[in-house]
Amino acid sequence: MKPITILIADDDAEIADLVELHLMKEGYRCIKALDGQQAAEAIGSHHIHLAILDIMMPKLNGYEVTRHIRDKHHMPIIFLSAKSSDLDKITGLVQGADDYMTKPFNPMELVARVNAHLRRSLQFSHTITADASIVEEGGVAVNIEERSVQVHGRSVSLTPKEFDILHLLIRHPKRVYSSEHIFRQVWGEDYFEGNNTVMVHIRTLRKKLGDDLNKHKLIKTVWGVGYSFHG
Repeated sequence: MKPITILIADDDAEIADLVELHLMKEGYRCIKALDGQQAAEAIGSHHIHLAILDIMMPKLNGYEVTRHIRDKHHMPIIFLSAKSSDLDKITGLVQGADDYMTKPFNPMELVARVNAHLRRSLQFSHTITADASIVEEGGVAVNIEERSVQVHGRSVSLTPKEFDILHLLIRHPKRVYSSEHIFRQVWGEDYFEGNNTVMVHIRTLRKKLGDDLNKHKLIKTVWGVGYSFHG
């Protein structure tokens, strides 16, 4: 069995080495990049399971690398950045990241988050049966095995977390899921009050599905309760 490979992209070599050290202790194979261009090239030449990206890198910044990844891949992306404002974090998630950690950071917390994201990602890619590989509702077709989505025949590129949220909602149309339930199911972690991660992902998911252009909303907000899918 091939080892799980993680890309670490950071122009600070000491930080990259520290992250690599802790991940290798977990048995992961690591590929390091000291700028965004090296990161993009690594994505093209290696099978990467998860990427840890700094935002402020030379040649290509973390946002540009993320867009490059999302053009073809659905791997989890974690931003590890010195940019620490709430706006920075929301921007990172909107750009396509699945998680955001600020520097200085606890390496063990980073490892725990890597493990959680990989557990979710690998679970979805290995536990789907052929009978339930495609879910279709209201013109939206979700291929679980390929982790692909089409809206009225148009391919839509989603981040892993956006895909997991859509998959959760579309399996039970009109059922209302609270933000807490969605967060626990998709992120596999405890929810805390004030966490707007789900809201940000729902917002970008709606935009990609075309909900901002249609009167009939596929994902509806039940104020004070949560979200539901209406085909």
